[in-house]
Amino acid sequence: MSDSADRRQLWQPPRCPEWVERINAEGDAMDIASVVPLDADSLIASAMRATALGEFGAPDWEEPFRVLTRALDEEAELSLLGRLMTRSDLLVFLQNRLRIEESYRLHPEIEDEQIHEPVFIVGLPRSGTSILFELLAHDAGFAIPETWMLLFSCPPPGVDAAGIDARVARAHHLVTQWNRVVPEYASMHEMGGRIPSECGMLMANSFISDHLAALHQTPSYDRYLAGCSWEPAYRYHRRMLKLLQWRSPRRRWLLKAPNHLGHLPLLLATYPDARIVHTHRDPLTCMASATNLLGCLLWMRSRKPFDSTAFEDVILGEATASRLDNVMRQRDAGLIPAERIVDSVYQELMDDPLATVTRLYAGLDLELDEATLQAMQDYLAAKPKGKHGVHRYQAADAQTRVRERALFRAYQLRHGVPDES
Repeated sequence: MSDSADRRQLWQPPRCPEWVERINAEGDAMDIASVVPLDADSLIASAMRATALGEFGAPDWEEPFRVLTRALDEEAELSLLGRLMTRSDLLVFLQNRLRIEESYRLHPEIEDEQIHEPVFIVGLPRSGTSILFELLAHDAGFAIPETWMLLFSCPPPGVDAAGIDARVARAHHLVTQWNRVVPEYASMHEMGGRIPSECGMLMANSFISDHLAALHQTPSYDRYLAGCSWEPAYRYHRRMLKLLQWRSPRRRWLLKAPNHLGHLPLLLATYPDARIVHTHRDPLTCMASATNLLGCLLWMRSRKPFDSTAFEDVILGEATASRLDNVMRQRDAGLIPAERIVDSVYQELMDDPLATVTRLYAGLDLELDEATLQAMQDYLAAKPKGKHGVHRYQAADAQTRVRERALFRAYQLRHGVPDES
């Protein structure tokens, strides 16, 4: 039995609120596939009716969308609430894409926008990417992709500031629903309409996205993502950033997604002047924590046993080590220019966050003023560790830890990453 299977078998589903169980129990007697259809044509027609629009842009979105919807119907084993949440998500992304393309049709000058030296935070899930993202987001020089912007992008912030509050409120209600369905999730990752959001949610508008894979057990869609080109996802990523900064004060984008770690050459092909912060933490801790987070995400929408293989390169020792080794080879070969990437060790960030940030800014050749440092200090004071509860997860057994330590020793030595267990 693989160590990945051991981690999944060790995972224990959290207790869900009674109202969730009652809704899903009511669905047991229904033909929920007909009551809440997830077929591609139904979703596309609904999005077009809701927006009175019909142009989705370049056609490279449709194949992954149809692969996803077939997998959702045939493989995901969604509960009644799970189907409702999933249909809502897909309609949000379809409608958003229609509105984005209408904005470009009406204002072709958006294409002339330039994305200048964006900063990307990458690393294993649970390696400190989120806390660093939220910390750096307090630099007023950065443009931040808040959750509402990625779900309800139009009109963009520079065009209709007065109408933003309603979209923020709707986005906040949708994403905090995760906490209401599985309250334990609140201790793992803060959600909110104005919380800085990952690029996976942005890329969901292209339907090539690990955000979608993380919410459902869909093996055929997972295989599709593993074998397809991610170039359309990165191209649409850039298209959305251009729209979101249009008619706004020109600022540098700050972006974050663990999944970029597997696509760094493509990221740099899309943004040749990008700067990258690579976060590092004990991989054994990252894998254990990521397993629990993924299990909870899947549990929100299905009672299917946790056997997903979509994220083996963040929960399986050999696959995760291969992912990290590949990045080290890319850096050694110059595929990721040394002057474009700096490293952030989680333990150093926890021990002295402001000193770590100061060092990162120097490595990125960015200016860090006293006002920004004070804003970051205020944020840290207002968000002590465990503010939303303690994230508890099951560590691997002693024999597995010994075996996996050997897999990660070169990586940990290279980046000065201490063992946490």
